[in-house]
Parts: sequence; structure tokens; C-alpha cells
Amino acid sequence: MSMTEFLTLLLLIAGAFFYIAGTVGLLRFPDIYSRLHALTKADNLGLGLIIVGLALQADSLTVIFKLILIWLLVLLASASVAHMVARSAQQKGIKPWTR
Repeated sequence: MSMTEFLTLLLLIAGAFFYIAGTVGLLRFPDIYSRLHALTKADNLGLGLIIVGLALQADSLTVIFKLILIWLLVLLASASVAHMVARSAQQKGIKPWTR
């Protein structure tokens, strides 16, 4: 196994770990706001690590550019959707969890 393949494998595993951590946060956190935070932050970081791992295996700069473009579009979409969900929860009077 070459160093590039090892680094790719490491980045893909780390990305999958962050996806799992985001899912655990979604299931375990007490309110919608902290769930949104856990899900969007962990999934965006996980996807970023996966994109970097895939970019290491790419054949051309065009493929790398497309991967980065996909990641940027997902970042934009997830931030927008999280904002809309949080605003809707706030308008419905859902209060953040406090101890």
C-alpha cells in the first residue's frame, strides 16, 4: 500500500467517523438547535475529509475541481437549511434547552 493510498484510507475513515458522530449528536442532544449544530458541523467536516481523500486519488484537476464544487454546494445548502429549520423552530416558540 502506497503512502497516498494509506492517507486516502485514513481520510475516508476520519470522514466516516464524523458522519457517525453527527448522527449520534442528532439522536442524543436534547433540543433542535444543538441537534442542528451537531449535524451540520460534523457532516460538513466529514464530507470535507472525504473530498480530500477522494481528491488524492483523482486523475485530473477537473475531477478535483468538481469534488470541491460539490463540497461548497453542500456547505451552502446545509447552512441554508439549518438556518431555515432553526428560524422556523424559533418562530413556533421552541426554546433552547437549558439546565
